[in-house]
Amino acid sequence: MARIAGVDVPNNKKVEIGLTYIFGIGRSTAKKIVEETGIDSNKRIGELSEQEISSIRKYIDSNLKVEGELRKEIGLNIKRLMEINCYRGYRHKNNMPCRGQKTRSNARTRRGLAGKRGIKRK
Repeated sequence: MARIAGVDVPNNKKVEIGLTYIFGIGRSTAKKIVEETGIDSNKRIGELSEQEISSIRKYIDSNLKVEGELRKEIGLNIKRLMEINCYRGYRHKNNMPCRGQKTRSNARTRRGLAGKRGIKRK
């Protein structure tokens, strides 16, 4: 397995798909990385030479925020919203959906199980 940005990327996947295992890299970003580094997109991760893998690593390190750095930034953004008491921050604090979804009948993954809140059985 190739190790890129602290993540073990599976050898049997094509390069574009394998790069999406890294948090912060989706399909379009992976396609851009492959084009910029000049790697054949039909190759699998296991077929890449050490030089090609290092060029991918260098591109990601210099141009993108991924994994821990990105998670930290997202966490700080949410914390800032909660501190300034804006609507989205309030919804994060109270463990409710932040993007306008209805909560009367849905939002179970965010609010918890139905048995905890509701009518008790006799």
